[in-house]
Amino acid sequence: MLVVGDLVTDVLVEHHGPIQPGSDTEAAIRVAGGGQGANTAAWLAHAGRAVTLVAAVGDDPAGRDRVAELEAGGVRCAVRIADAATGSVVVLTGAAERTMITDRGASLLLDPDHVTAAVSAAPAGGHLHLSGYPLLHAGSRPAGLAALAAAASRGLTVSVDAASAAPLRAVGAEVFLEWVRGADLLLCNADEAGVLAGPGTPAEQAARLAGRVRNVVVKQGAGGALWHGPDGVAAVAAESVPVKDPTGAGDAFAAGLLAVWCSGADPEAALRAGNALGATAVSTVGGRPASR
Repeated sequence: MLVVGDLVTDVLVEHHGPIQPGSDTEAAIRVAGGGQGANTAAWLAHAGRAVTLVAAVGDDPAGRDRVAELEAGGVRCAVRIADAATGSVVVLTGAAERTMITDRGASLLLDPDHVTAAVSAAPAGGHLHLSGYPLLHAGSRPAGLAALAAAASRGLTVSVDAASAAPLRAVGAEVFLEWVRGADLLLCNADEAGVLAGPGTPAEQAARLAGRVRNVVVKQGAGGALWHGPDGVAAVAAESVPVKDPTGAGDAFAAGLLAVWCSGADPEAALRAGNALGATAVSTVGGRPASR
């Protein structure tokens, strides 16, 4: 399995109580690996799948550390060294929500030729999972589009994560949906579904999006998740667990779902696996599996 997306440094700010503008807010702060693509790859390896991450980092200590962390967790890294600092994200997180302040750095220099070569070398019958972030920014967009084209040429199945509501809104729903037209699976959360499909119930939104891609999953956090595809609709309730940090929950969900769906499981089983790994993610602080 191939994952194309960002590999960055997360500065996790677990604040205690509301942030006090113009003053002090107590928090626990730590630095860890992040990036939607990298997180999903880490969770796929945690789930026992062979996975390669295609990404870009800088020629700096942060980039070397981020690659080493993934490789230690079982992820093969096809990472390009770009002429820019490794990206970093400040994640302001509490139990209910998280806000990200982003400098994508070298991730914006993801190279189309590098991505095409990595995807073209994938074994027949493989799967490409594309984080939406490369498509949502002009610098990395050619590489994201190259990944989709190479996967189509190679005959790989393809899933795309819609990534984030604000940049989706900036590029426009119709444009994004045209980029991913024909993908085997589109994953989006409630906010992203609202941008891409307009208002409505998750079932209504998924039905609208199903005209562009083969299968659609709408994640609803504590409300569970819904799948819409050619074989019908499946809905699964979320697991009830204490929430410490929602960072990376969607990435873990995607990994759990893909790990079993790409092995031939039906949509309901895939949703349950996604929910289970997402529940594991929210029970810990940070966007990656705990070190073994």
